[in-house]
Amino acid sequence: MSWLKEKLPLVFDRLHHTPHLTIPIFPLNTVLYPDGLLPLKLFETRYLDMARVCMKDNAPFGICLIQSGEEVGTPAQPHAVGTLAHIADWDMPQLGILNITAQGGQRFLIESSEVAKDGLIMAEVRLLPAEPTQLVEDEFHICSTVFDTIYQELGAARFSNPPHPEQAAWLGYRLAESLPIKSRAKQDLLEMNDSAMRLRILQEFLKRQGVQG
Repeated sequence: MSWLKEKLPLVFDRLHHTPHLTIPIFPLNTVLYPDGLLPLKLFETRYLDMARVCMKDNAPFGICLIQSGEEVGTPAQPHAVGTLAHIADWDMPQLGILNITAQGGQRFLIESSEVAKDGLIMAEVRLLPAEPTQLVEDEFHICSTVFDTIYQELGAARFSNPPHPEQAAWLGYRLAESLPIKSRAKQDLLEMNDSAMRLRILQEFLKRQGVQG
């Protein structure tokens, strides 16, 4: 644990001034997008220890989609692009089980990594710039309509507050995390830097599913 504490990065107020940092990586079979909320159940010692240090130091960890391997046991190989995760809420219903809600922050690119003795992946990452703010164009009205339905069905608590459905990047990320899309496609949508193109791809997907404007 002392090694983990030494390697954990700087607190949130320095992230915007430091393009590189060292973070623990949590490989999962899902994708976390910026501003997304992801409930997680932690029970492996390496991740329980990671969460305790992150909460104590108000520090982030990284969530990456698994490229090969499994979530439990031997460390999986993560995709290179992931998302910073901050622990927004937590609960321990019983000893050895920790439920957390991870909130997505900035995207990053893994530049190097190593596996600690406890199996936790520590990575040197470069933070990727946020996409420029763009308003949702009228041509993506199907995306807006579908998200409105999802928002009403799932409730406001499922999404980060305040919502920004008028922003192209925010809307695209929320649709990408909510729609039944294959994990590899979700990863491609995360790595994409064009919010209009992301919405265009998602709208084409919706049309193929029979959703009409």
